[in-house]
Parts: sequence; C-alpha cells; structure tokens
Amino acid sequence: MKTLDWIVLTLVIIGAINWGLVGFFQFDLIAALFGGMGAWLSRALYALVGIAGLYALSIYGRLSDDRVVEEDMI
Repeated sequence: MKTLDWIVLTLVIIGAINWGLVGFFQFDLIAALFGGMGAWLSRALYALVGIAGLYALSIYGRLSDDRVVEEDMI
C-alpha cells in the first residue's frame, strides 16, 4: 500500500469516527479540538477528509483490477 493510501485511510477513519460521534452524541470532535466549525483549521481538516473520501473511491477500481490479475493467475 502506498504512503498516500495510508494517509487517506487515516483521514477517512478520522472522518468516520467524527460522524459517529455527531450521530450518537451530537458532539463534533473536530470542531471541539480546533475552535468550532467556522475556524479555518477545522474547515481545512473537513476539506481534507472530504478529498480523502473522494480519493478512497479509487480503491474500488484498484480492488477490481487486483481481482482480475488474481483470476488470470489461476
């Protein structure tokens, strides 16, 4: 797995945990840590998590490519 994939996975997990906290407890951890939803650092992290989620969509394509290669080897 590439370094970028690990970074993206970490950001997606952070986003998922944050959304879980919002859904279950109405608590936004990112906003609490970085000064509210309007703070530039919070907004930057939200944007990075969003971009990471979009990049993570490419994993589906790579998984299907890996499956084709494995089937060809059999």
